[in-house]
Amino acid sequence: MRTMDDIYPLMEHAADTLCAASGRPAAAITLERLAAGELTDADLRIAADALRAQAAIALAAGYPQLAANLRRAAELTAVPNAELLRMYETLRPGRATHAEMLALAARLEETYGAIETGAFVREAAAVYLSRGLTAPTP
Repeated sequence: MRTMDDIYPLMEHAADTLCAASGRPAAAITLERLAAGELTDADLRIAADALRAQAAIALAAGYPQLAANLRRAAELTAVPNAELLRMYETLRPGRATHAEMLALAARLEETYGAIETGAFVREAAAVYLSRGLTAPTP
């Protein structure tokens, strides 16, 4: 039977099977290659699969909230950075109406397949509404 020590940390035990967002194997991402200019921006971004693997480890170790955060992070790797920053701004208290927050949740689910993140935003929208943290409806 495999234990946590057999799989964690992933970079020690699975570096040859994990890949960066570019598809380059994690084991091939080194400081030497970075210094030589051989790596791209996508080589330095984490891939959704790596985050899902971390989530599985967190869940197995008894950290369900951390696992959920990592699964949502995996979903968000599909969202372009500029869009992600706009979404972040929308989620600041007082910046969006309840309806705008629900529209954001729908966009996450429908455009990016981010089902868990969309549900999380919906939950936040309900809390914001109940606490008076949404923007006034025009």
